This record gives sequence, C-alpha cells and structure tokens, in this order.
Amino acid sequence: MRILVAEDDNVSRRLLCVTLGKWGYEAITVADGQAAWQILEQADSPSLAILDWMMPGKDGVQICRAIRQRPDKPYIYLLLLTAKDRQQDVIEGLEAGADDYLVKPFDAYELKARLSVGCRIVDLQRQLLETCDRMRDQAKRDALTGMYNYGAILEILDREFEHINGSKTSLGVIMADIDHFKRINDTLGHQAGDAVLRAIGRELSRVTRGRDTVGRYGGEEFLLVCPACQPGELRNLAERLRIQVGSLEVPHRDKKIQVTISVGATLVTGDDPRDLDAVVKEADDALYRAKKAGRNCVELSEIAARLSPPTYKAAKAGLILDKVPLLS
Repeated sequence: MRILVAEDDNVSRRLLCVTLGKWGYEAITVADGQAAWQILEQADSPSLAILDWMMPGKDGVQICRAIRQRPDKPYIYLLLLTAKDRQQDVIEGLEAGADDYLVKPFDAYELKARLSVGCRIVDLQRQLLETCDRMRDQAKRDALTGMYNYGAILEILDREFEHINGSKTSLGVIMADIDHFKRINDTLGHQAGDAVLRAIGRELSRVTRGRDTVGRYGGEEFLLVCPACQPGELRNLAERLRIQVGSLEVPHRDKKIQVTISVGATLVTGDDPRDLDAVVKEADDALYRAKKAGRNCVELSEIAARLSPPTYKAAKAGLILDKVPLLS
C-alpha cells in the first residue's frame, strides 16, 4: 500500500520512509503541506497519509479539514504526527478530521499498529464501495438476461439524445421484437422462452458496434441506442441484427429453437425538433409496420428512410431471409 508522508523535518521524514519500507509500504514523501495537498487532490492519491501537524504551506490540521470537505472523493485515512500532546490538541486534530494521532518522537511498534488499523479501515471502505457499485449495477440490469433494464436503457438513450443536441452527429434508435414469442411459451414452456430471451440478448449485444448499447425494453422487446450512426449504417445494422438472430439455434432439451425478429428503426439528428418520447414512438411505429408487413423484416421511420441511401428498398428486398421455422 502507498502512504503519503508529509514531514518538513529531513531526519524524521527519512526515518519514516525507511521504517515504512521495512514493513512493505511504499512511502511517497513531501516536505510541506502544499505539496501534500497537491498529491492528495490527484485521482490516484494514496489512501493513507501521515501528516505532520506543523508544516510550511498548509499544516496537518488544515489538510485534514480540506480532505473531509470532499465527501464525493474516496476516503483517505489520516494520521497526524506531532509534538503536541495536550488533550485539547488531540481533540482539535480529531475534530479537524484526523483518524488517529501519534506524538513525536514516535514508537515504531505503535506506529505499525496504528497503520494496520488504517489499512483495515481503508480496505473495508474499498469493499463497501465495490459492493455499492455492484448493487447500483444490478439495479440497472434485467434479472433474466443481465442486460440493461427498461429504466436504464431509457436513461442511456436520454443521455445520448441530449449529447447530440445542436451537434452534427446523429443517433440511431432501434426496436427489435421476437416474432411469435407467445407461441414458444405456449408450446414449449416459459423456460424455453427464457432461454430464447437470453440467447437473443447475447446475440444482439455481440453483433452491435462497440459504442452501441442494448437493453431489454420489456417482454420480448429490445431497445438499441446507437450513437454516431449514419443513415446507411442504421439500415445495415438493423439488417445485420435481424439476419444474425435468424441464424441462431437455441438449444432446449432435445430441440433447437429457431426464431426471427422484426425490427423498427429511426434516426435523430442534432437539429431535430422532436422530443425523446416522439423518437421512441417513431421506432415503435416502424416496428409495428415490420410486424404488419409479415415479420422477420426491417422498417425504417419516414425520417430515417428519407435520409437513407436511395438503394435502401432494393437492398432491403435482397436481404430479407425466408421465414425460419420455429422448431427443428
């Protein structure tokens, strides 16, 4: 573990550095409070610091107060090292935000024990943050597929929608729905339907571009957010999704389930006056037209079709696959 040592006395600083090195710590040493503060302000700052009370620039108590005024930053365990030993001095240091207090000249074994306590607290805090991060991520995930859930994918879409506002970039929005999904549940059972949902979720995530995001919009429907997506890319991506899903064989007991998807897509440009709800509705309306057209096909919104290359209709006709049987 790295430890910041802020001590203006050369002898004390050298002694601390050598002692910490013997115990396996990596000591980062500075001779004044301003240099210590600059290091502690960095994103990758040490998570444990030994601060001399009296230093040029900023003293140890000032640094403690400043550190504790940053609740949004990772916790730093602070140990004050000073010649002051009055009870009022101890209280002042602890109230300023120090976690512990050691009087000079320090006893090496006492310092080692206090650092061990600091390491345990820092490690517990790291574990707590990791647990919180996992819980936040789980709250955004669909329990069945592990994909982003309805709320999370709409939040991502909203963020990307705001990002392109006034810019020259465009945003693709794709809705995909599994064809005849109810038939799978009714004839093979919900476990088979769950297997199909997971498999299609994985396939959609696999064949999209690296910057795209896929989420489960609800039931058997998926929403894809595609930043910096040009009109020609939107059509090609939607067709690729449809074709790849149509080639899947999802194992279930002694059968292999083959399914298709219908896809609706729209495009948003930086000067587009539509709001987010209107954009989602356009993609959904395009999906409805794909369903009405016989399923297993892609339909673009009027705006996306108008912006797409003129060869769109011919390309679309050539890419549509024959209907894939439900079971094999």
